[in-house]
Amino acid sequence: MVYFVGAGTGAADLITVRGMRLLQQADVIIYAGSLVNPELLSYAGKACEIHNSATMTLKEVVAVICRAEEKGRTTVRLHTGDPSVYGAVREQMDELEKLDVSYESCPGVSACFGAAASLNLEYTLPGVSQSLIITRMAGKTGVPERESIESLAAHRASMAIYLSAGMLAELGRRLIEGGYEKDTPAALVYKATWPEEKAFLCTVDTLYATAEEHGITRTALVLVGEAVAHRRYQKSKLYDPAFSTAFRTGREGDT
Repeated sequence: MVYFVGAGTGAADLITVRGMRLLQQADVIIYAGSLVNPELLSYAGKACEIHNSATMTLKEVVAVICRAEEKGRTTVRLHTGDPSVYGAVREQMDELEKLDVSYESCPGVSACFGAAASLNLEYTLPGVSQSLIITRMAGKTGVPERESIESLAAHRASMAIYLSAGMLAELGRRLIEGGYEKDTPAALVYKATWPEEKAFLCTVDTLYATAEEHGITRTALVLVGEAVAHRRYQKSKLYDPAFSTAFRTGREGDT
Protein backbone atom coordinates (compact mmCIF):
# COMPACT_ATOMS: atom_id res chain seq x y z
CA MET A 1 0.00 0.00 0.00
CA VAL A 2 1.18 3.52 -0.82
CA TYR A 3 0.13 6.64 1.06
CA PHE A 4 0.62 10.09 -0.43
CA VAL A 5 1.04 12.24 2.67
CA GLY A 6 1.08 16.01 2.97
CA ALA A 7 3.97 17.10 5.18
CA GLY A 8 2.33 20.41 6.03
CA THR A 9 3.75 23.90 5.84
CA GLY A 10 7.18 23.16 7.28
CA ALA A 11 7.11 22.95 11.07
CA ALA A 12 7.41 19.32 12.12
CA ASP A 13 4.38 19.56 14.42
CA LEU A 14 2.10 20.92 11.70
CA ILE A 15 1.70 17.59 9.94
CA THR A 16 -1.72 16.01 10.54
CA VAL A 17 -2.09 13.37 13.22
CA ARG A 18 -2.94 10.84 10.50
CA GLY A 19 0.14 11.81 8.51
CA MET A 20 2.35 11.42 11.58
CA ARG A 21 0.93 7.97 12.29
CA LEU A 22 1.47 6.88 8.71
CA LEU A 23 5.11 7.94 8.96
CA GLN A 24 5.45 5.96 12.19
CA GLN A 25 4.00 2.84 10.53
CA ALA A 26 5.86 3.13 7.21
CA ASP A 27 8.38 0.55 6.06
CA VAL A 28 9.58 2.85 3.27
CA ILE A 29 9.47 6.65 3.05
CA ILE A 30 10.16 8.60 -0.13
CA TYR A 31 10.28 12.28 0.76
CA ALA A 32 10.66 15.44 -1.30
CA GLY A 33 14.02 16.39 0.16
CA SER A 34 14.28 19.77 -1.52
CA LEU A 35 11.20 21.06 0.30
CA VAL A 36 10.16 18.78 3.18
CA ASN A 37 11.52 19.54 6.63
CA PRO A 38 13.87 16.62 7.46
CA GLU A 39 12.74 16.82 11.09
CA LEU A 40 9.60 14.99 9.97
CA LEU A 41 11.70 11.91 9.39
CA SER A 42 12.14 11.63 13.15
CA TYR A 43 8.66 10.09 13.19
CA ALA A 44 9.92 7.14 11.15
CA GLY A 45 10.77 3.83 12.75
CA LYS A 46 14.41 2.81 13.16
CA ALA A 47 14.11 0.11 10.50
CA CYS A 48 12.39 2.36 7.97
CA GLU A 49 14.03 2.63 4.54
CA ILE A 50 14.25 6.31 3.53
CA HIS A 51 14.77 7.80 0.06
CA ASN A 52 15.19 11.44 -0.98
CA SER A 53 13.22 12.00 -4.19
CA ALA A 54 15.09 15.25 -4.92
CA THR A 55 17.73 13.11 -6.61
CA MET A 56 15.30 10.67 -8.25
CA THR A 57 13.30 10.46 -11.47
CA LEU A 58 9.68 9.36 -11.67
CA LYS A 59 10.82 5.96 -12.91
CA GLU A 60 13.16 5.56 -9.95
CA VAL A 61 10.45 6.55 -7.46
CA VAL A 62 8.07 3.98 -8.93
CA ALA A 63 10.81 1.34 -8.86
CA VAL A 64 11.32 1.84 -5.11
CA ILE A 65 7.58 1.55 -4.55
CA CYS A 66 7.40 -1.64 -6.63
CA ARG A 67 10.21 -3.27 -4.65
CA ALA A 68 8.37 -2.42 -1.44
CA GLU A 69 5.13 -3.84 -2.82
CA GLU A 70 6.83 -7.11 -3.75
CA LYS A 71 7.87 -7.48 -0.10
CA GLY A 72 4.43 -6.53 1.24
CA ARG A 73 5.71 -3.27 2.71
CA THR A 74 3.92 0.03 3.31
CA THR A 75 5.28 3.09 1.51
CA VAL A 76 4.72 6.73 2.42
CA ARG A 77 5.32 9.22 -0.37
CA LEU A 78 5.89 12.41 1.63
CA HIS A 79 5.16 15.63 -0.21
CA THR A 80 5.48 19.21 0.95
CA GLY A 81 2.34 21.08 2.03
CA ASP A 82 -0.71 19.37 0.60
CA PRO A 83 -0.02 16.88 -2.20
CA SER A 84 -2.86 18.26 -4.31
CA VAL A 85 -1.18 21.66 -4.72
CA TYR A 86 1.88 21.57 -7.00
CA GLY A 87 2.70 18.09 -5.76
CA ALA A 88 3.08 16.35 -9.15
CA VAL A 89 1.20 13.42 -7.63
CA ARG A 90 -1.19 12.62 -10.45
CA GLU A 91 1.57 11.31 -12.70
CA GLN A 92 2.75 9.02 -9.89
CA MET A 93 -0.77 7.77 -9.23
CA ASP A 94 -1.29 7.01 -12.91
CA GLU A 95 1.87 4.89 -12.93
CA LEU A 96 0.71 3.01 -9.84
CA GLU A 97 -2.67 2.35 -11.43
CA LYS A 98 -0.96 0.83 -14.46
CA LEU A 99 0.84 -1.52 -12.07
CA ASP A 100 -2.31 -2.23 -10.02
CA VAL A 101 -0.73 -0.78 -6.89
CA SER A 102 -3.22 0.53 -4.32
CA TYR A 103 -2.79 4.03 -2.91
CA GLU A 104 -4.53 6.62 -0.74
CA SER A 105 -4.01 10.31 -0.03
CA CYS A 106 -3.60 12.05 3.32
CA PRO A 107 -4.03 15.84 3.11
CA GLY A 108 -1.69 18.38 4.58
CA VAL A 109 -1.65 22.11 5.31
CA SER A 110 -0.51 24.07 2.27
CA ALA A 111 2.02 26.90 2.55
CA CYS A 112 -0.51 29.66 1.92
CA PHE A 113 -2.32 28.71 5.12
CA GLY A 114 0.90 28.53 7.08
CA ALA A 115 1.77 32.00 5.78
CA ALA A 116 -1.67 33.32 6.74
CA ALA A 117 -1.24 31.92 10.25
CA SER A 118 2.19 33.52 10.57
CA LEU A 119 0.76 36.92 9.61
CA ASN A 120 -2.63 36.41 11.33
CA LEU A 121 -4.41 37.00 8.02
CA GLU A 122 -7.94 36.25 6.93
CA TYR A 123 -8.01 35.96 3.15
CA THR A 124 -11.80 36.24 2.89
CA LEU A 125 -12.76 39.53 4.54
CA PRO A 126 -16.36 40.67 3.88
CA GLY A 127 -16.45 43.71 1.63
CA VAL A 128 -12.82 43.18 0.61
CA SER A 129 -12.45 39.72 -0.91
CA GLN A 130 -14.42 36.51 -0.78
CA SER A 131 -12.05 34.50 -2.95
CA LEU A 132 -8.52 33.15 -2.66
CA ILE A 133 -6.65 32.51 -5.90
CA ILE A 134 -3.78 30.01 -5.65
CA THR A 135 -1.49 30.23 -8.66
CA ARG A 136 2.10 30.48 -9.89
CA MET A 137 4.17 32.14 -12.59
CA ALA A 138 5.09 30.15 -15.66
CA GLY A 139 8.53 28.57 -15.38
CA LYS A 140 9.81 25.22 -16.62
CA THR A 141 6.19 24.12 -16.27
CA GLY A 142 3.92 26.35 -18.31
CA VAL A 143 0.68 28.02 -17.24
CA PRO A 144 -2.43 28.06 -19.48
CA GLU A 145 -2.89 31.48 -21.09
CA ARG A 146 -6.36 31.77 -19.59
CA GLU A 147 -4.69 31.61 -16.16
CA SER A 148 -2.12 34.31 -16.77
CA ILE A 149 -1.20 36.53 -13.84
CA GLU A 150 -2.86 39.47 -15.59
CA SER A 151 -6.18 37.69 -16.06
CA LEU A 152 -6.27 36.53 -12.44
CA ALA A 153 -5.19 39.93 -11.12
CA ALA A 154 -8.22 41.49 -12.81
CA HIS A 155 -10.39 40.00 -10.05
CA ARG A 156 -8.45 41.88 -7.34
CA ALA A 157 -9.15 38.97 -5.03
CA SER A 158 -6.74 37.68 -2.40
CA MET A 159 -3.95 35.83 -4.16
CA ALA A 160 -1.29 33.36 -3.01
CA ILE A 161 1.46 32.95 -5.58
CA TYR A 162 3.75 29.94 -5.33
CA LEU A 163 7.06 29.09 -7.01
CA SER A 164 7.69 32.64 -8.22
CA ALA A 165 10.18 34.18 -5.78
CA GLY A 166 12.86 34.34 -8.45
CA MET A 167 10.66 36.36 -10.83
CA LEU A 168 9.35 39.14 -8.59
CA ALA A 169 10.18 42.07 -10.86
CA GLU A 170 8.12 40.54 -13.64
CA LEU A 171 5.44 39.37 -11.23
CA GLY A 172 4.93 42.83 -9.76
CA ARG A 173 4.71 44.39 -13.21
CA ARG A 174 2.16 41.85 -14.41
CA LEU A 175 0.04 42.16 -11.28
CA ILE A 176 -0.19 45.91 -11.84
CA GLU A 177 -0.91 45.49 -15.55
CA GLY A 178 -3.68 43.07 -14.64
CA GLY A 179 -5.52 45.40 -12.30
CA TYR A 180 -3.93 45.73 -8.87
CA GLU A 181 -2.92 49.25 -7.83
CA LYS A 182 0.78 49.79 -7.20
CA ASP A 183 0.13 50.32 -3.49
CA THR A 184 -1.95 47.15 -3.08
CA PRO A 185 -0.79 45.42 0.11
CA ALA A 186 1.45 42.39 -0.37
CA ALA A 187 3.60 40.10 1.71
CA LEU A 188 6.66 37.98 1.05
CA VAL A 189 6.88 34.96 3.36
CA TYR A 190 10.06 32.90 3.29
CA LYS A 191 9.75 29.29 4.53
CA ALA A 192 6.47 29.84 6.36
CA THR A 193 6.33 28.10 9.78
CA TRP A 194 9.94 26.83 9.55
CA PRO A 195 12.32 27.93 12.32
CA GLU A 196 14.06 30.21 9.81
CA GLU A 197 10.81 31.85 8.62
CA LYS A 198 10.99 35.47 7.51
CA ALA A 199 7.93 37.54 6.63
CA PHE A 200 7.88 41.02 5.14
CA LEU A 201 4.94 43.31 4.43
CA CYS A 202 5.24 45.46 1.34
CA THR A 203 3.20 46.47 -1.71
CA VAL A 204 2.83 44.99 -5.16
CA ASP A 205 5.17 47.66 -6.48
CA THR A 206 7.89 46.94 -3.90
CA LEU A 207 7.90 43.12 -4.00
CA TYR A 208 11.15 42.91 -5.92
CA ALA A 209 12.91 45.59 -3.85
CA THR A 210 11.83 43.85 -0.63
CA ALA A 211 13.22 40.53 -1.83
CA GLU A 212 16.47 42.19 -2.94
CA GLU A 213 16.89 43.92 0.40
CA HIS A 214 16.50 40.69 2.35
CA GLY A 215 18.22 38.32 -0.07
CA ILE A 216 15.16 36.20 -0.83
CA THR A 217 15.34 34.34 -4.14
CA ARG A 218 13.47 31.07 -3.53
CA THR A 219 11.25 29.09 -1.14
CA ALA A 220 9.01 32.10 -0.56
CA LEU A 221 5.31 32.65 -1.02
CA VAL A 222 3.83 35.90 -2.32
CA LEU A 223 0.53 37.11 -0.89
CA VAL A 224 -1.36 39.91 -2.62
CA GLY A 225 -4.58 41.77 -1.94
CA GLU A 226 -6.30 44.26 0.34
CA ALA A 227 -6.94 41.45 2.84
CA VAL A 228 -3.22 41.47 3.64
CA ALA A 229 -3.69 44.86 5.33
CA HIS A 230 -6.98 43.80 7.02
CA ARG A 231 -8.51 47.25 6.74
CA ARG A 232 -11.80 48.72 5.49
CA TYR A 233 -13.61 45.41 5.84
CA GLN A 234 -17.18 44.72 6.99
CA LYS A 235 -17.98 42.70 10.07
CA SER A 236 -19.33 39.21 9.47
CA LYS A 237 -23.10 38.71 9.61
CA LEU A 238 -22.45 35.48 11.46
CA TYR A 239 -21.93 37.31 14.75
CA ASP A 240 -24.27 40.25 14.10
CA PRO A 241 -26.86 40.19 16.93
CA ALA A 242 -29.60 41.20 14.46
CA PHE A 243 -28.79 38.34 12.09
CA SER A 244 -30.68 35.06 12.46
CA THR A 245 -29.02 31.72 11.90
CA ALA A 246 -30.11 28.10 12.29
CA PHE A 247 -28.75 28.30 15.84
CA ARG A 248 -29.71 31.80 16.97
CA THR A 249 -32.63 34.19 16.46
CA GLY A 250 -31.64 37.74 15.63
CA ARG A 251 -32.54 40.47 18.07
CA GLU A 252 -33.00 43.98 16.67
CA GLY A 253 -31.52 46.72 18.78
CA ASP A 254 -28.84 44.54 20.40
CA THR A 255 -25.24 45.67 20.18
